Amino acid sequence: MNNYILQNENALYYECGFSCDHAIFLKLGSEAFFITDARYTTEASEAIANATVLEGARGDLLKTARLLIRKSGIKSLCYNPAEWDVEAYAKLSETLRITFCKRPNFSQQKRMIKTKGELELLKKAAHFGKEAFEHFGVFLKQHGKGMDEKRAFFEAEAILKHHGALGISFEPIVAFGENAAKPHALPTCKTLQEDELILFDAGVKYERYCSDRTRTTCFNERLCFEKEQHFSDALKQKVYDTVLRAQEAALKAVRVGVKTNEIDKAAREVIDKAGFGSYFVHSTGHGVGLDIHELPIISARSKTVIEENMVFTIEPGIYLPKQFGVRIEDTIIVRNNGAEIMG
Repeated sequence: MNNYILQNENALYYECGFSCDHAIFLKLGSEAFFITDARYTTEASEAIANATVLEGARGDLLKTARLLIRKSGIKSLCYNPAEWDVEAYAKLSETLRITFCKRPNFSQQKRMIKTKGELELLKKAAHFGKEAFEHFGVFLKQHGKGMDEKRAFFEAEAILKHHGALGISFEPIVAFGENAAKPHALPTCKTLQEDELILFDAGVKYERYCSDRTRTTCFNERLCFEKEQHFSDALKQKVYDTVLRAQEAALKAVRVGVKTNEIDKAAREVIDKAGFGSYFVHSTGHGVGLDIHELPIISARSKTVIEENMVFTIEPGIYLPKQFGVRIEDTIIVRNNGAEIMG
């Protein structure tokens, strides 16, 4: 693909090591251009070595892009339709007599197989993410009784950010008891009580690369975010053990050459056999990198062939409405000999 245009910040960063909230990256044959406005040109010029930085009109970067495209004489230009609203696409294309080729998520497709440098950044993000889980567990053990989800959410976010040294991959999910039955629960005024189930899903950003992890535990004197968990309630223990076996089955299914739907099937079969199939309501995993949700997708409908150095989550879950939910998630690297859990 010699000619393409990008607007997404992480896609821009992947191309040239810099991005901002108002820029266009344009690749025209052997030439590349980073078009932004006067607020960012100095930083962009200092950071970017593989593209020409151009100052466009602050309210109309597309004017500069159109002029470059017309001058280049190219016949076709690839774009990701998800990056463009109707008005912006019409403004880009209306005066150009070239073919615009839809290539959904082509930047993420380029990024599916991580470089050695990217893997190191992802592993560091996972390490810091795991540390934050440990610190949050200690905090809850000491101060959690009677605390509501909103306060716990606030404290979790502060711990994840590590005094401003890190970003967060997404707003953390901190769910108590029956709220854990909502896979993407929002924080409420529900307070944490003894022996109540806690679901914690969170991640950090290190040098823009994301981590993603979920653990389910119980609020008692043994509270921790390790995978070995003990619940006094028999149903909670059964559900937890089922999810853990499902994750182990999916991790075992990860190997170079298999299709992503086979990994999903391995997790789903364990949950189906235990009688909870209708309560596993999401895919088994997703890619992780500069975006928290990247390719490949680990689902029943996805048939991407797994390759070495892909990075994605394995996160089966069971959610019993108005009772509780359990999810266990790790981010893994595909190695020649199988899955390597990060963090």
